[in-house]
Amino acid sequence: MTYTTYAPEETESLGERLGAQVGPGTVIAFTGDLGAGKTAFTRGLARGLGIRGRVTSPTFTIVDEHTGGRLPLFHFDLYRLSSADDLFDIGWEDYLARNGVCAVEWSEVASELWDETTLRVDIRRGTQDNERTITIEGAEGL
Repeated sequence: MTYTTYAPEETESLGERLGAQVGPGTVIAFTGDLGAGKTAFTRGLARGLGIRGRVTSPTFTIVDEHTGGRLPLFHFDLYRLSSADDLFDIGWEDYLARNGVCAVEWSEVASELWDETTLRVDIRRGTQDNERTITIEGAEGL
């Protein structure tokens, strides 16, 4: 499904709708340019999971853990990593075993890890300032 949003709040709202639907063990692979709205979408995802804390990009920490909702959210930013091996070095398998939701920004760094069960969210800038085209694959009926 493809959606168009015209403000960061609309992007967050779409993420919130997805967060209300996802189950334990969900992996969401994000793609999109720098500043496209991946973190805004993840803020909404956290709200949809019932998480009320602040959600920012984990660019320098690589992963942020958010708890307090119906499922924990593990928010990854692979921008500074060079391969899937780096993701395993920081404990990827341990996060998967915790049956939360793994939201992975810059997922193309580890593209060989994503399979048919992975939800894919691509966010691209539109022609207007805050316009975004968001394509979600694997989440039917959002």
